[in-house]
Amino acid sequence: MGTSLALLFGFVTIAPPAQAAPLYGHDISWPQCPTSVGGYGLPLPPVSTQFVVIGLTKGLPFTENPCLASQVAWTRTNSKKTHAYAMAAYPTAAQLNTYGTRGPWAATTRAARLSNVGYAEAQFAVASMTRVGFRPPVVWIDVEPRPAQPWPTGTAAQQRDNRLIIEGMMRGLRDAGFSYGLYSFAAGWADITGSWRLPGVPVWATAGRLDYPGEALDRCRQPSFSGGRVYLAQWYDDTRDYDLTCEPYAFTPLAVPASTLSRSTADFDSDWNTDLLARVTATGDLRLYRGKGTGGVWPGVRIGTGWSSMSALETPGDFDGDGKADVLAREAATGYLWLYRGNGTGGWLPRVRVGSGWNIFTSIVGPGDFNGDQFVDVLARERITGYLWLYPGNGRGGWLPRVRVGSGWNAFTSIVGPGDFNGDGQVDVLAREAATGYMWLYPGTGKGGWLPRVRVGSGWNAMTAVMGPGDLNGDRTADVVARDAQGYLWLYRGNGSGGWLSRVQVGTGWNGINAIF
Repeated sequence: MGTSLALLFGFVTIAPPAQAAPLYGHDISWPQCPTSVGGYGLPLPPVSTQFVVIGLTKGLPFTENPCLASQVAWTRTNSKKTHAYAMAAYPTAAQLNTYGTRGPWAATTRAARLSNVGYAEAQFAVASMTRVGFRPPVVWIDVEPRPAQPWPTGTAAQQRDNRLIIEGMMRGLRDAGFSYGLYSFAAGWADITGSWRLPGVPVWATAGRLDYPGEALDRCRQPSFSGGRVYLAQWYDDTRDYDLTCEPYAFTPLAVPASTLSRSTADFDSDWNTDLLARVTATGDLRLYRGKGTGGVWPGVRIGTGWSSMSALETPGDFDGDGKADVLAREAATGYLWLYRGNGTGGWLPRVRVGSGWNIFTSIVGPGDFNGDQFVDVLARERITGYLWLYPGNGRGGWLPRVRVGSGWNAFTSIVGPGDFNGDGQVDVLAREAATGYMWLYPGTGKGGWLPRVRVGSGWNAMTAVMGPGDLNGDRTADVVARDAQGYLWLYRGNGSGGWLSRVQVGTGWNGINAIF
């Protein structure tokens, strides 16, 4: 809206040094429709507006803005830059029944069905855009309280369910070729999602009801509700919704990684399918085995050389807070711990040294967020003492002070972090006992400690490698992958409540690999 908005409200925007002034725009949707089609007859933006964000839904998912075609036509006639937004909401029973089995996740669990509903919400919005020939560079996912179809918010479990809906919508937009971001506000986001941190996902932040843009500009400078970078800020009055860009932005698509709900899932290429990484014994090459999302993996692709110098390899999740999955590697000769930062597409950003003296450890495990601060952590077993240490991540590629969280862990020949194995929302650890071959589940408390351990298997000494990739078969429950002495790779499918479904063979010839992670 530019100069006309400044005159209307009597303010002057002063840009920071060496930074272009923000653009001013509006968001519109069904309230700008005539009352004859269910709108409020509110005015469209002034022709001086610099951009427009168009709502695709009529207040709730699986509905369409009745004026979508005419509003898109208005922006084209007036040559306005555009984005779109679509409402997310918790499904009705009928919607869960209708859409829960349609989507990329295996609909054998409630979590997967909820994710599929979110996917369907995105598909409906995409179909609306296709119908009117509208393809904006970004579609914002609107997450806010809706009295007509409220989000359940009373418990942490309900908030986790809500996250599944939102993540499904993210994937639905991504699979349709759209960049996406999140629209919300701090209190609403906290109620609905439990203040879910998604640092790699762009943000459109609202400052609420105001008669001036100063507080909206503050939203650009303050940490966002989800930890993502703020691109747009909004405020509104009784007549219009107003928006501004937080920095120079050309209204182009945004690079957005996949979310990692468990914060331990090794989705290295950001397609929402868990992947495997493996080092070839003969060459030291590092291979990426992209997950199919149904339990199998595609043939390996070389993504690195010279990895024989590393004596420990682990995928901790997003360790540096950019939303992309990373790798931690310990250098044998020096004991240095290196962070290999993933670029979100199956490759690397420059590595960073994040520790020294790590040769004292015989096991380094990335369990996910072990202490409940929404940053991924690392567990490390000390060779001499058998102590297990928690190294809390600070969310920026570094550490908080370490804490001892166990003793006697030298009894185990394999320690893996599969994510949430028992379905209580907290990340867990699985440990194979050397003397017995038993597999023990150590349930995490979500606060950096343990609940009583539970035996969840026997005969595991027959396996020459065990790792916890997260959800490999797409049913939204944590799984385990293990290699036997013949080189067969087996998927042990978690049942979501601390036990197993029948195992499935997913590979052969894996004896040529000396690290799977």
